[in-house]
Amino acid sequence: MDIILISIAAILIITGIIGSILPVLPGVPISWLGLLVFHLAPSVPMNYLFLVISLIVAVIIYALDLIVPAMGTKRFGGSKAGMIGTTIGLIAGIIAPIPFGILIGPFVGAFIGELVNKSNSKTALRAAFGSFIGFLASTFMEFVVAFVFLVLFIWKLWDYRSLIFT
Repeated sequence: MDIILISIAAILIITGIIGSILPVLPGVPISWLGLLVFHLAPSVPMNYLFLVISLIVAVIIYALDLIVPAMGTKRFGGSKAGMIGTTIGLIAGIIAPIPFGILIGPFVGAFIGELVNKSNSKTALRAAFGSFIGFLASTFMEFVVAFVFLVLFIWKLWDYRSLIFT
């Protein structure tokens, strides 16, 4: 039973790391679920303080992941249309078979969204840049936390290796 739960936990944590880069999946919450499943293994003692603290971090990072790109767009003079364009561009960038589509999509989407909103091209370009910076910042932040959860998982797995693999 331990090996099955630990395997599921590892899959969830790796999926969370991938999800921190691909905005379709909520990366950090999935990684946290991996930590929870790991602690449900019979050989691993339940550490409620560890799980609560990591849950609080996961919730804060998930909330910031939703707020930071919008803050970047707003800070650089963007409108709601620019933020909607960023989201649409992000989805198109994931689907499109072009290199770096996930990076180009939000930028182009914010630019088109601002142009549709009757902004001039200079304002639209500035808002698109802000959206791009906000997207990169939130992705980096989420990736770092998901990677830290992976390190914590490996550390705990190493600590309890004698109980798990007997």
